[in-house]
Amino acid sequence: MKINNLIRKSADIRLSILDTLQSVGKGHIGGAFSCVEILVALYYSGVLKYTVLNPKWKQRDRFILSKGHAAVALYTILADLRFFDPIELEGFNDCGLLGEHPDMYIPGVEVNSGSLGHGLGIGAGIAYAAKLDGNDFNTYVLLGDGECYEGSIWEAAMFAAHHKLTNLTAIVDRNYLCIHGNTEEINKLDPLIEKFHSFGWSCDVIDGHDFDQLITALNYITVKPKVIIANTIKGKGVSFMENIAGWHHGGISKEVYKKAREELLNDRYA
Repeated sequence: MKINNLIRKSADIRLSILDTLQSVGKGHIGGAFSCVEILVALYYSGVLKYTVLNPKWKQRDRFILSKGHAAVALYTILADLRFFDPIELEGFNDCGLLGEHPDMYIPGVEVNSGSLGHGLGIGAGIAYAAKLDGNDFNTYVLLGDGECYEGSIWEAAMFAAHHKLTNLTAIVDRNYLCIHGNTEEINKLDPLIEKFHSFGWSCDVIDGHDFDQLITALNYITVKPKVIIANTIKGKGVSFMENIAGWHHGGISKEVYKKAREELLNDRYA
């Protein structure tokens, strides 16, 4: 898909996220909006190897949404690709197929996530098993930056480097905000890239909303496990949500919905 089409697809996905959360009146919108371009780059640019007709195809690439609270962003993409009927979005977090966090019984979802700090360890295990079995699929794990407070992330990073898991890519959604505020004021993460370097990873820092940079970084081949620090904006696309920690999880009233949708539509047709 061409870059201009990927940009339009991102706008459509944000509108779908907003519509889905408006139906239940609240949700994790800030972190969902920040990772839209990352997910669109993975699923629509040819990076991820998958087949909708056979979600459990053995040679598929594995994607793990470790920051599981952003599940609504993944769901809208899986629905758009027809892993399941898009009507399921209307029952989001309301006793239907789609709960607020990913579940492996949802077509296209690899593992349950939401308990932060687990995804990279699971991804490293999958990548190691693939290496032992001689399988050539890749594993991608999307982390939140606040999630990188968890010690289990660094245990997994050490394991992956030791076993030279070149089939493993971690992407950090680096929006500098978690539920309690700015990550650097709560418990400083920087210099994050130097930390991953010291654990034996190949590292890149990019604009997480720029498709040229995303696709180049995702396709770059290394001799080490790879991490992409993707600088993003929490609440990206809606001016009154951007860079506001309070929109980690927020209420979507009729007034908020109307204002946000107007901005997103203006962006879609700009």
